[in-house]
Amino acid sequence: MLVGIIGKPSSGKSTFLNAACLTDAKVGDYPFTTIDPNIGTGYVVTRCVCEELNVIDNPINSLCIDHNRYIPIKLLDVAGLVPDAHLGKGLGNKFLSELSRADVLLHILDISGELDLEGNKCENGSHDPYEDIEFLEREINLWFKDILLRTDWRKFANKVAMEKTNLAEALYERLSGLSIQKKHIIKALEQSKLNMEHPDRWTEIDIEHFSKILRIISKPIVIIANKIDKKNSAVNFQKIKNKITSPIIPCSSLAEFYLRKLSEKNLISYRPGASSFKIIDEQKISSNDQSILNDILTKILHLYGSTGIQDALNTAVFDVLDNIVVYPVHDEKKFMDHDGNILPDAYLVPKNMNLKEFIQTKIHSDLAKNFIYALDARTKLRLGENHELKNNDIIKVVSATR
Repeated sequence: MLVGIIGKPSSGKSTFLNAACLTDAKVGDYPFTTIDPNIGTGYVVTRCVCEELNVIDNPINSLCIDHNRYIPIKLLDVAGLVPDAHLGKGLGNKFLSELSRADVLLHILDISGELDLEGNKCENGSHDPYEDIEFLEREINLWFKDILLRTDWRKFANKVAMEKTNLAEALYERLSGLSIQKKHIIKALEQSKLNMEHPDRWTEIDIEHFSKILRIISKPIVIIANKIDKKNSAVNFQKIKNKITSPIIPCSSLAEFYLRKLSEKNLISYRPGASSFKIIDEQKISSNDQSILNDILTKILHLYGSTGIQDALNTAVFDVLDNIVVYPVHDEKKFMDHDGNILPDAYLVPKNMNLKEFIQTKIHSDLAKNFIYALDARTKLRLGENHELKNNDIIKVVSATR
């Protein structure tokens, strides 16, 4: 699972990464602070089944805090995107090639309107952040189009038509560097309603139409309305929310980073995604820290319910990518692994994944090859290899190798 962090320069991408992962990516109040990509580990959060089962778990691949299971994901922060990036402007080529690995994109939007399209300061609130959404999505769509057109599209399309090759298969091979699944291409072809037997008849407008649909399906974007506590931000947020159908999350990356740093120093008690915090020792909190904490509480947490960082990650992984959580175990009665760890692993998997594919990709290929059946640890019912997994399934695999 890789979440790409995108946006124009100085919108707060690196601060978002630092807040989500407690990394030390360089931040600055000027364009192109980030040149080389930064990567970190963040977490999505879901209610752990340990509460339902009334057991004390000891996770291995994740964390459990107050019955909340924190499951790790990778985040990638790349150089800022400017208009005409798909033509190489700014650090466009570098930016876009790094994005090819991402499963979903978080657009860190400077909702305050204090920066122009290239990330330079402008008169407070004079820039319409909706323009950032339009240009950024257009740039990524055109990047997809350029990749489709490279190395002689006409020759490729004529060959598919003449040899009656499966277009989805041919496009899958052509787009192999973008981490696009075959099912994404099939769905995009269906939605585009273009002639699949004769791609040689596609016009440039048709190719652009298909590229846009494929990008929306394979690299969906969640809008993160960053700097939500600044002047004009609330008004801009409401205007954009009424204009778009994509998810949009109010956010303050800086506030989250500040809260996590104070929590790390044991000055406050704070759980990522929470709507409040608790000061552990009033005497150790400076008057300046106290003032900042009061602002965070009144201008962000009370108004929006959180800083937005955790909501952003959860929305991207659970709502947009439609992932669920599955817990494999060795002992279906005590919910343990071979070593006696209770509910050791929690895996993120696509909602429609079947049992055999889950075993193959998440547990071990040998177990998949020698699969006999699996057990639902709650009901003790046998499950076949085509069983469609559900959220919070607890599964024991029975294999001929055991």
